[in-house]
Amino acid sequence: MVVVAAGIYFIVVPKLPSIESLKDVQFQVPLRIFSRDDRLIAEYGEKKRTPMDIEDTPKLLINAVLAAEDDRFFEHPGVDYKGIFRAVFYLLKTGEKGQGGSTITMQVARNFFLSREKTYLRKLNEILLALKIERALTKLEILELYINKIYLGNRSYGFGAASQVYYGKDPAELLPAQAAMIAGLPKAPSAYNPIVNPKRALLRRNYVLNRMYALGFLTYDEHQEALNTVDDSALHSLTEEVSAPYLAEMVRAEMVDRFGNDAYTKGYRVYTSVDSRLQTAANDALRMALLEYDERHGYRGPEAKVEINEASVEEDWRALMADFRESNGVWPALVIDVKEQQATVYQPAYGRIVLDWKAMDWARPWRGDGLSPGQAPKLATEILQVGDVVRVVQKTQDKWQLSQLPNVEGALVSLSPHDGAVLALVGGFDFSKSSFNRVIQAERQPGSNFKPFTYSAALERGFTAASVINDAPVVFEDAGLESTWRPENYSGRVFGPTRLREALVNSRNLVSIRLLRAIGISYAIDYATRFGFNPDKLPRDLSLALGSAAIKPMELVTGYAAFANGGYKVDSYYIDRIENDSGEILFKANPARVCEDCDPAQTEPQVPMEEQLISTSMTSVDQSLDKSLENEAQQPGADPGAGADAGDAQENPNEAQMTEAVYVPQPPRVAPRIVTPQNVYIMTSILRDIIQRGTGRRAKQLGRNDIAGKTGTTNDQRDAWFSGFSPDVVTTAWVGFDNPKTLGERETGGRAALPMWIYYMREALKGLPEKPLKRPPGLVTVRIDPDTGLLANAGNPDAIFETFREDQVPQRMTEETVNVDPTGSSSGGMVGEDIPEQLF
Repeated sequence: MVVVAAGIYFIVVPKLPSIESLKDVQFQVPLRIFSRDDRLIAEYGEKKRTPMDIEDTPKLLINAVLAAEDDRFFEHPGVDYKGIFRAVFYLLKTGEKGQGGSTITMQVARNFFLSREKTYLRKLNEILLALKIERALTKLEILELYINKIYLGNRSYGFGAASQVYYGKDPAELLPAQAAMIAGLPKAPSAYNPIVNPKRALLRRNYVLNRMYALGFLTYDEHQEALNTVDDSALHSLTEEVSAPYLAEMVRAEMVDRFGNDAYTKGYRVYTSVDSRLQTAANDALRMALLEYDERHGYRGPEAKVEINEASVEEDWRALMADFRESNGVWPALVIDVKEQQATVYQPAYGRIVLDWKAMDWARPWRGDGLSPGQAPKLATEILQVGDVVRVVQKTQDKWQLSQLPNVEGALVSLSPHDGAVLALVGGFDFSKSSFNRVIQAERQPGSNFKPFTYSAALERGFTAASVINDAPVVFEDAGLESTWRPENYSGRVFGPTRLREALVNSRNLVSIRLLRAIGISYAIDYATRFGFNPDKLPRDLSLALGSAAIKPMELVTGYAAFANGGYKVDSYYIDRIENDSGEILFKANPARVCEDCDPAQTEPQVPMEEQLISTSMTSVDQSLDKSLENEAQQPGADPGAGADAGDAQENPNEAQMTEAVYVPQPPRVAPRIVTPQNVYIMTSILRDIIQRGTGRRAKQLGRNDIAGKTGTTNDQRDAWFSGFSPDVVTTAWVGFDNPKTLGERETGGRAALPMWIYYMREALKGLPEKPLKRPPGLVTVRIDPDTGLLANAGNPDAIFETFREDQVPQRMTEETVNVDPTGSSSGGMVGEDIPEQLF
């Protein structure tokens, strides 16, 4: 016998795996993504696991595990010989292999190193490994491995995860009955699963409770109370506290790009720059704006029709609705009763809901996307029928409204202009229906939303806010084009000589085209690259003045950040830091931040030679323009469509290559100045005027004087935009169809997109004090004649104030000043030295 035992020892033991790996176990823990205020956004990973240190594990749970699996754990050397003898006796008596003798240490050996097959050799290996483990690790170290490794059903590994999966609680919050339930799972996670087999699970739970009482782990009263506790287990997941699926996908893709598939199993915690309050506001703003647009264009009818009769009851209705899901707060509902101007619907989560006439009177018949709806209904029966599956939204706690899932899409992105941190991001109406992220993937024409960059370039080129350009028709003809291009203002009207301030405030297209030609297309493109725009994506023709480029919302909002922060270039970023499962920082963003008081040598822009003031006569500028319009103008290209391939990734220049090395703090980076303070001041004052009295005046309802922005509408109203900012928040909103088509008559940026911006900024600006526009040195404000842009005479009752650079103040109007012919012809000389104050 001794010889046999020795033989087994010398044959089997050398083949046993090393247990050194147990001293530094890396459990597979999912990737978790958080907002900057520590709210969970998303979790990615096949295995649900929340590792616990043994000292943090509740005593109640430990006692439940010991009672269920190995009550002599702290007494035996890794092998419970009494249990083994019971198993051997059972085998001899019945001739069958049975359970018994498997200690917690042996289960650790099996789970880490062996298969679950029931063979004598595996059992022998298990015993020898258990003895080996007990010599290398302490009892508490072994127990910690067990409570974190063991599989407990429903993708949960370890008791920390099981507590969350089955009861939605941390282990410390478990009741005795709940602790006993999950402690009984290791024996057979499927057979004793309280979700799948509640009756068998209850028997197992009560067995564990009885063992806990017999071992003195529970008092009599605790035992009786636990036995009488109704089990309330249900499938839970870690509650996503912030809805930001588009951002979460950006982070997930970035993490996989950096760490490969280890991103899903190493327990990384990613803290984003997103503010949970603002993200919620962005979600609400996009939903409200798209639903309002959708209502303006009519009701498309029910999603489906089902058969119900008078004998149908709630259980029947619930079964009929099983395949319909909520979508971004728009709930499916079954029409169960319709009266003259009232309807009753059933929603499984909310029960019966009564819709009064105000909740459905908007539902005029839909006649097609972008078309005006039909006649207003007079009766509920014109809208709804019993058996219709419709959509409803909750307006207040007890007020619901008929709705529908919008066909139109939208996007909203908001940054901190101080460093480019993404504060909120919504890439579409419902991520589960379309994961296409329109913030970073959709390349759409910005329309007039791009004009501020052209006007800023013009200010650097020598124009002023009072420069006058003729708002008159222009026609572009080219033998190589199939048709002529006759751009128009949105209204179809022309307004004659117009100051640049008024041209941008009222978004005059014809003025913008003439202005672009005057400063030069190449110059305008080079200037736009300062703001981060890709010059290869900007058309080298005059359509650039009307925003014909293919641009992503993220690019636009980043460009506008330079106006918001005083003229500095910041890059957007969304990952603030990455931690490993031990809480060590592996990466921390180090974005370039605005620093007005830093060394000017680090922040002043390099001014190219070509950015000197235009020093040509009024006549030569006019002649140059006319000649260029004739010879060089090109028709704008076709609509770029919905944009990039869905696999595109947002590049982030702020993020260095991440590795497993612990983060080493980096010196702060200073954002470079890209626009002069004087230029930014004048541009911001114009953009504020757009809200006070221009195309963005709907935003006046916010009641602030420190907000500025610009609308954008493309040909046939295919895209609607609004980009705007305060000194602390810059936001872009977009509305359009994924397959570009008209949004409909009058669906401009001011009507379709601006409401989204307003809804969001109302929340984003809460608690932020209003800030006046700081005036930099080198500017003067004088009274000018609004018709000519020249200094006003003392007695001019119509004079207005305008701000100029000190070296660009126009001369006073004199008798020699020649009146402008609205058709575009002109005579006369310069109005001010080397400054083209009038362009025709």
